[in-house]
Amino acid sequence: MTRSSRKARVLRTAPGLYVWVLSWALVEVAASADLKPAPASQEKAQSFGRRFVGLDKCNVCVGTSMCQKLYKGDIRFSPRLSSHAELPPANQRSYLGNLTDDSGTWRPVVLSRLLSPMAQRLYDRHICTSAGHEPSCSVENVLRATPRFQVWTKSHLLLPPMVKCLSAPLLRCPSQRLLDRVVQRYTEVRDVGTVQMKHFSEKDKLRLLYTLAANQHSLVLQMFPGPEGWPFPRYHGSCGRVVVWAGTRPLSSLYSSPLERRADAAYQLLHIAQSLASNSLQFQLYYTSVSAEMFGYAEDCRVFVVDTSTIGVIDLLAAHARDLLPATRSVHPRASPSCVKMSSLSCSPPVTCDLLTCPAMWPGTCLSAQTLASLTAPFSMQHVL
Repeated sequence: MTRSSRKARVLRTAPGLYVWVLSWALVEVAASADLKPAPASQEKAQSFGRRFVGLDKCNVCVGTSMCQKLYKGDIRFSPRLSSHAELPPANQRSYLGNLTDDSGTWRPVVLSRLLSPMAQRLYDRHICTSAGHEPSCSVENVLRATPRFQVWTKSHLLLPPMVKCLSAPLLRCPSQRLLDRVVQRYTEVRDVGTVQMKHFSEKDKLRLLYTLAANQHSLVLQMFPGPEGWPFPRYHGSCGRVVVWAGTRPLSSLYSSPLERRADAAYQLLHIAQSLASNSLQFQLYYTSVSAEMFGYAEDCRVFVVDTSTIGVIDLLAAHARDLLPATRSVHPRASPSCVKMSSLSCSPPVTCDLLTCPAMWPGTCLSAQTLASLTAPFSMQHVL
């Protein structure tokens, strides 16, 4: 029997089946065609994703080290949102998500902007208007034309005069060794590990300058990484103006936990303060302000400082360090009338680190007794009775 005769026999014996199979195939083809978004919708989704993470504002951004994972779908905002075309509301500052690696396992992460969306818009407008431009000007063009950035482009080292008047607590008394560590641990460039910026392009320098000016949090996570024993979450990278670090749970969620677990968290808070004050690198880290929202804990119950935007750093090997140290090295000295809040440091008249007294420089230390009392109030026996 020939092939054509067999086909004719099938049509005669089962015409209904043939029509059903043909109809089913056509339906599947049509459905698959509907599932593929039109080029216009794909372009719209990609454009929305760029605006969502702030890539459209680069190079006035943090970096692009995590963009590939974000757009590959290796980072998901929730189990239901598996692609960058499905994004959560853009009016939030931070989001919980999950990150996968080559092993196929998923780890909790936090995706956060350095500033809230409203604060970021005001920040950009201020840069434009302060330079005499329209509020919607190109922030990158304005920053590139500033005298500060012109100095940055010509220097192979990050020098103390180059960060003068930047408001980050990290930079209140910058030593050369501290700034060298900023550059040496800056992972948003390819060649990491050198204190020189010869391999930095102009866009790299602009991104570093923006990060120092906007929010120091991502830089502290890189300078003092959690995997090396520092009480900070692991830094994964950034995409545009969104930073990704290891996920934690808020410390407040422990308030209803058993007493033993809460007591352990309180002990870890005290130990963190001690480790920040005394370490082998001879950098003394201190709180300029303290709140419960600054802390979180991981699945293994380890407590971390999850917001480092208010942490100051003193280089103990610098010449001016002896003038900044308190009379006692106690981690939690009793609060005294001499403990006062630090006044804002303006650039006019100039203020040098040598003129800063201990009470003015160490509000986090002076006020730590009251602050930790408020943090550990939920850990008291009175709370559980």
